[in-house]
Amino acid sequence: MQAAAAAANLSQQATASDFAVSGLDYSNDTADTPPAADIGTAQGTSNSAAPTADTDSAQDSEALQFIPDNNVPFTPDNDDEHLILHGNPASRGIAVGRISFLQRSAPAASKQHIDDVEAELNRFEAARVEAIAQLGKLYEMTVEKLGEQNAVVFQIHQMMLDDPEYVDAIRTTIKDEQANAEYAVDATGQRFSDMFSHMDNDYMQGRAADVLDVSHRLCDILHQHAGVSSHHNLVQANEPIILATDDLAPSETVQLDQNLVRGILTSEGSSRSHTVIFARTLGLPAVINIGNQLNKDLEGKLAIVDGGAGVVIIDPDEKTLSIYAERKRTEDALRARLEQFRGKETRTLSGRRIQLFANIGAVSDLDIVKTSDAEGIGLFRSEYIYLSSSDFPTEETQFNIYKETLAAMEGKKVVIRTLDIGADKTADYFMLKPEENPAMGMRAVRICLSRPEIFKTQLRALYRASVYGTLAIMFPMISSVEEVKECLRICKEVQDELTNEGKPFSDHVELGIMIETPASAIISDLLAEYVDFFSIGTNDLTQFTLAVDRQNAEVGRFLNPYHRAVIRLIEMTVKNAHKNGIWVGVCGELAADEGFTHELVRIGVDEISVVPSSILMLRARISTLG
Repeated sequence: MQAAAAAANLSQQATASDFAVSGLDYSNDTADTPPAADIGTAQGTSNSAAPTADTDSAQDSEALQFIPDNNVPFTPDNDDEHLILHGNPASRGIAVGRISFLQRSAPAASKQHIDDVEAELNRFEAARVEAIAQLGKLYEMTVEKLGEQNAVVFQIHQMMLDDPEYVDAIRTTIKDEQANAEYAVDATGQRFSDMFSHMDNDYMQGRAADVLDVSHRLCDILHQHAGVSSHHNLVQANEPIILATDDLAPSETVQLDQNLVRGILTSEGSSRSHTVIFARTLGLPAVINIGNQLNKDLEGKLAIVDGGAGVVIIDPDEKTLSIYAERKRTEDALRARLEQFRGKETRTLSGRRIQLFANIGAVSDLDIVKTSDAEGIGLFRSEYIYLSSSDFPTEETQFNIYKETLAAMEGKKVVIRTLDIGADKTADYFMLKPEENPAMGMRAVRICLSRPEIFKTQLRALYRASVYGTLAIMFPMISSVEEVKECLRICKEVQDELTNEGKPFSDHVELGIMIETPASAIISDLLAEYVDFFSIGTNDLTQFTLAVDRQNAEVGRFLNPYHRAVIRLIEMTVKNAHKNGIWVGVCGELAADEGFTHELVRIGVDEISVVPSSILMLRARISTLG
């Protein structure tokens, strides 16, 4: 389903009133942190408070100690007296309120035999047209509330309603089974949703909610046209609540009253869903995938939602409420102090400049990047364009995505990683053969060089988009000089083609490689002669150096990104890069770990690329380091 797939391109007596809603982007946090990092986390930013710009280093050092570890939930003294729900952290922050389950009441879309097929097709068509109009209004409302990048999901929902595969499936069910439109819409929606939810990657699973949202909208309109009432009362409360449900549709999330809804709990859901993205943007703490622990018996019970830890404490005692209230006050103080670093350059105490860039996976992340005060984008994961498509994305499709990204960053550097499909990120239409060890098999640049027609399509789109901003291209999973030479040769071939076609491109596109294998780190002195920069991907570098599959839970305890062997490879890479006059950045697990920042500064990295929510905290921390 092409349009559905395109969604990618998206006190002692504390009470509920003591807690304000909070929540920023939550992703890519480290679980295994060194002792230096054991200083807590506030709202997706960091575990430490920011110093003021004109305090001395001693004051800064002291200031960086007062934040409690918010990734580790406080456990009440008597566990037996408290029900603690565990789910997946989705949107950081702490919220308190009474649990209120979403009130949905819609007639069942039961199958009914119809005699007049043409009339039923016309009923469906009228509902489809009305749904498109409703989504247009919802788009406009979301632009004002959350920004255009978040609102685009509703344009994608409109596209679904024009998608031949989806629409024809509904029409076929009506005609072939002589079934009512409500049944045809519901059955088709469930079928497509199931297809997405059973896909291997989390991003595509997140699209299941979009399909259901569109289908439910159509069914509601069909029921209304038939004079059957449907009821969707999201909130029935006159005090702050924690909204609970099996899952929440994007259209429901964006219409939540933030004066009433303080947090979100779901028994199902995907961390890549638009619902979770909206929750983060709205600042609503959220825990998803709680399972059957989240049941109607909890209706009306007081709960603490710890969105960063993925924990919900039911009927907390006064001590627990007090501790979480103090955490919330500490987070508020931290965020206020971090604002002093907004708009400033990132410099160490000695004055050395370090650039802080953001990692993103879709155009929909751009608003978060802008509000994070990132100095650029250090990793645009272009593979998500492929993962969200049902077939190879065309040059024009990719061009428009890259163009929009570069233009939105208004001249700030955007580093786009070329196709990194393979291992844990697969798309059926690539028709990759099953491998015993896909992490070390046909993936990333190996696919690109073995199937140059795919590679050239992406490079053409990238070079064409380069005139709209400051573009840098990097090639992943490099292990030899020969691979780099071949990448550069194909880039030159693409440039020559575009020149002959009269299509403009920038002459100042930087070309770099990712250092993710021990081989590339060891020969980094040779590789540096051919490229403009290195970007060290610590996740793969760690697993390949230590011979530990990071997808294998049984050996997870051996996956230590702070292993001296990993650090030495990073040091070697930085030294060789600087010796050859090129810059070097770090992305991946170590880059996102504020506790390891001092080591990266000591090693001499020039750029650190992290999740957007870590930018201000890292800037604050770097300002205290020599």
